[in-house]
Amino acid sequence: MVGMGREKITLTGTQETMLATLYGRALDSALPRPILGDAVSAEAVRRIDYDFRKTGITSATKSASVTLRAKTLDDWAREFLAANPECTVLHLACGLDTRAHRLAPPSARWFDVDFPDVVELRERLLPTPPGDYAMISSSVTDEAWLEQVPDDRPVLVVFEGLSMYLREEDGARLIRRVTESFPSGELLFDCFSSLGIRAQKLIPAVRNSGSTLHWGIDDPREIERLHPGLTCVNALRSVAVPGIELLPLPARIGLKVFSAIPALRDFGRIMRFRFTSA
Repeated sequence: MVGMGREKITLTGTQETMLATLYGRALDSALPRPILGDAVSAEAVRRIDYDFRKTGITSATKSASVTLRAKTLDDWAREFLAANPECTVLHLACGLDTRAHRLAPPSARWFDVDFPDVVELRERLLPTPPGDYAMISSSVTDEAWLEQVPDDRPVLVVFEGLSMYLREEDGARLIRRVTESFPSGELLFDCFSSLGIRAQKLIPAVRNSGSTLHWGIDDPREIERLHPGLTCVNALRSVAVPGIELLPLPARIGLKVFSAIPALRDFGRIMRFRFTSA
């Protein structure tokens, strides 16, 4: 991590939204009972010169959806890493996420992938994670970046806060390329439903950054059809992820209201797919 001054942020659009999840994790770290306890994210926020009010995340209650989603993906990732300690991890559109720091797999080969300006910002703001770690400067939808990754191990592919920003054809092509390139592995990611895409302007981080969401996934079978060996292991509603009992009462009440309305309870999902070579 180079320098210790305040870092002026000039990101716009989709890239700006990564500051919302960073801020949510930082707020969580200050709670008496944090969900993630992500001290690296908290330190990064202290070093950033940015008006975090634009994210729409202003309280522990509002940060809970960010941290519970991240914890679910982390827990699934830990299970895979325990069973496949020498795997390859692809963390796609990593932004300023500190997942490599939180999981710190000692023997896995880990690649964080994002645009060149995001990778440069990570280098300035975040300490280098331990172990066999590298960053790849590329859009995840470009064809060439995957050629930099050896295909000799099972792969864990994590992409949080990405699928909804992709166009369906780009997301489908990305999943096909990954599942066709490795002998076996898992895909862990979150998604919005078609209704969630239509209601995107209700999300402050999307609205305030001028971003646009494109791809809604209503049925896990849509993903299974992308590769013959791909199977859905879990598809949790975002309003029903483990750990909700840890949230403040107002957050629990809000999630219960969402859960009671069929169209809203499927607004977002966190999904886990397993695959083998076809």
